[in-house]
Amino acid sequence: MSNKQSILVWDIPTRVFHWLLVICFAGAWLTSESERLQMIHYAFGYSACVLVIFRVVWGFIGTRYARFTQFLKGPAEMMSHAKGLLSSNPHNTVGHNPVGGIVMVGLMLLILLIGLTGYFSVKEFLGDLMGEAHEAIASLALAAVVIHIAAAIIMSLLQKENLVRSMVTGKKQGLPEQAIRFPQYLIGLLLILGSAYCFYVILTGAVPSLTQ
Repeated sequence: MSNKQSILVWDIPTRVFHWLLVICFAGAWLTSESERLQMIHYAFGYSACVLVIFRVVWGFIGTRYARFTQFLKGPAEMMSHAKGLLSSNPHNTVGHNPVGGIVMVGLMLLILLIGLTGYFSVKEFLGDLMGEAHEAIASLALAAVVIHIAAAIIMSLLQKENLVRSMVTGKKQGLPEQAIRFPQYLIGLLLILGSAYCFYVILTGAVPSLTQ
């Protein structure tokens, strides 16, 4: 008899990061070709980088399932998990699985590279090279996002659990002792306010060194 029940897995800062990053990435992509919306593009792009920097810090000091040590595993465990997906006994994990975790980290690195090449492009460093690199890495990141979404849908079907909804509610099926105790509301609120402030500062041109 299973003792699994709905438990809290994802804290508020992790969920806020996830959905704000979705908004920033989508916003930056949709405004990338418009000169009229250039400042909005910068604001979304730099805000995404700030969010990633926060997530890196939170990956060391955050709650149990937000920490890198929980889901960044060695090649052997990644292969074992991948093989499990192809068998009739997939390895269900409460937090990120090893393969999904490495994809997430890769996507965050790509976003930082997008921000860096975007900054160098604004500064006209190395001529058109940085602008071309910026577009190429952005396209690669978009492909990673599509893979991430597809993987979330596939894993939801395999695990018979809506993983997208769990990133909204923070809850998944697990044992009571696997739950995190504190949602970290205050840090989540500070992340929202900090991201909004960063967006506003860039949008209004208050930091001209980043946009000129």
